[in-house]
Amino acid sequence: MSSLKYWLWLTTRRGLSNTGVCELLDYFGTPEAVHFADPREYDELPALSAASKASLMDKSMDEPERILEACDRLGQRILTMADASYPERLRNIYDAPAVLYLQGRGITFDSEAVISLIGAREPTAYGVAQAQRLGHDLAVQGAVVVSGLARGLDSEGLRGALRGGGVVCGVLGGGLDVIYPKENRFLYQDVAASGLLVSEYPPGTEARSGHFPARNRIISGLALGVVVVEGGYHSGARITARAALDQNRDVFAVPGPVDGPLSYLPNLLIRKGEAKLITSASDILEEYQYLFPHKLDLRPGLAPDTPPIPKDGGLEEPKPAPPPKKKPAPKAEPEETAEETIPTVPWRSLTPALTDDQRDVMLTLRDRPMVMDELIDATQIPARRCVSAVTMLQLAGFVREEQGKRFAATVRVQVEE
Repeated sequence: MSSLKYWLWLTTRRGLSNTGVCELLDYFGTPEAVHFADPREYDELPALSAASKASLMDKSMDEPERILEACDRLGQRILTMADASYPERLRNIYDAPAVLYLQGRGITFDSEAVISLIGAREPTAYGVAQAQRLGHDLAVQGAVVVSGLARGLDSEGLRGALRGGGVVCGVLGGGLDVIYPKENRFLYQDVAASGLLVSEYPPGTEARSGHFPARNRIISGLALGVVVVEGGYHSGARITARAALDQNRDVFAVPGPVDGPLSYLPNLLIRKGEAKLITSASDILEEYQYLFPHKLDLRPGLAPDTPPIPKDGGLEEPKPAPPPKKKPAPKAEPEETAEETIPTVPWRSLTPALTDDQRDVMLTLRDRPMVMDELIDATQIPARRCVSAVTMLQLAGFVREEQGKRFAATVRVQVEE
């Protein structure tokens, strides 16, 4: 813990960039050595500004103590470059963040097929559909999806991955306790519950415009490849794509209309040979299947016309898909006949097409229809994920909504004893 305080002291010096922190560590070896150095030794580093040197003269530990107390209160973890669990992929990039703040589940990035999904902040309907579809299919096929939590396609890709029941990571441009933009509060909660939030900024740090280009190097640095869905000439996605190329990461791009302003970046990357043209998640993951044969399961993805995910996470009573058309049951003995019209599906043949959440819902609905609150209590799935699972099962025709807002299975699941 004492060593960690020195890391926090060093990374909170005013006027000292992360590059400056790395230069000091290269020269002195450890944060403790920087802290206890003779002030004249700072002059040996001409790149240090006068403001940085003055800040290094302040040896107070009040700020590190405040950060440690805030992290403990908020349930955040701190990871430094000296920790063995620090992602090796990230450690090897230029200007790797000296300290990371984490909240959520642990992800061993170096052991996962991590794909970053990025794009425009003001996307087209086409871009939203592609980001959600790719995010979903990447998650279903076994990849970890990383993105920023900025407005636009960064968020849409994460929504798609959450719909697919996958592991996600959101990289922030401020403290983990600062929600930006405000409309993403539900998405923040879902990512923290189902995946991991990451930032190089301590709690309480406001998201500022200058933080986002720095954040982008982490988004690409954690991943094997970066997917650009849409982006204009001045798009922030261009910075991330350039960082990915500089970091020797693979870049993929979704082609768009030649006259579309937001198709400029992906089409340019494809034309220059800097990105592989892709139309599906399998186009991406086929590049890494040999590295993760037991984790990646390439398969057909969502249909292109799949309805988009509401930004509120679907809590506003999602409209159910129409139930499968059936022949009207004979009037005599309606209950027994209705029972016979429900097809029986072997569990083994059904499960490959469903996520873990969807499987739990189907098993829970075997006995009787349930309202959403009952279903959430019975499955112990977080509310937004449960709503998403039910919505996807409705779209697939496995679940229908009955009178009284009760959800019932349209197939009888046969589980082998």
